[in-house]
Amino acid sequence: MLRDTIKSAQVSAMKGGDKPRLAAVRLILAKIKDRDIELRTGTAPENDDVLVIDVLQKMAKQRRESITLYEQGGRTELAEQEKGELAVIEEFLPAQMSEEDTKAAIAAIKAELGAESIKDMGKVMATLKERHGTEIDMSKASGLVKASFG
Repeated sequence: MLRDTIKSAQVSAMKGGDKPRLAAVRLILAKIKDRDIELRTGTAPENDDVLVIDVLQKMAKQRRESITLYEQGGRTELAEQEKGELAVIEEFLPAQMSEEDTKAAIAAIKAELGAESIKDMGKVMATLKERHGTEIDMSKASGLVKASFG
């Protein structure tokens, strides 16, 4: 399970003395624990990789936004710290679908649902998230879905 992989990464970072990596991994584990508490589960569900991936995707999105803001504000040292955390987070995320594959998945879902207008965008997005939520950045997918109706 992904949760166990992250925990073992924490141990190896401690043993290796890699403080920036250790801090990032601890941050990931804390966010996962927060999500467990939100969902009122004391232990990990049977297959909680979907939950962990969701947490990781949100963390990655936050880091990308922070990097942009820090670079615009001229705070390169903070942007570099965020980039380091983002690199660690991305190590644990599954491989993302390419833009071409994403467009193909959108086209297939549109054909399957008979979606023809922008009014059907919600249905397409829901189905896309259900089938490919762990492999696609949904914020980018939203723009692609919208453009496919254009």
